[in-house]
Amino acid sequence: MAIYASIGLLLLAMAGLSIRIILKKNGRFSSKHISQSKEMRERGIHCVNTQDYEARCHNERKINVKQL
Repeated sequence: MAIYASIGLLLLAMAGLSIRIILKKNGRFSSKHISQSKEMRERGIHCVNTQDYEARCHNERKINVKQL
């Protein structure tokens, strides 16, 4: 009996999580990636790789390897 209750709860949870996809035509989950989020871009927040790249480019103490 406990197995059936567990399976029922899992099915109910999955249906609850996917209700937007089921009811909306061409529905899908919105992207949670930082670079594709409009709100994050407006605030100037980027993914860690982009922030690292920007910090390296604007570093005043960076080593110019071409002169070594």
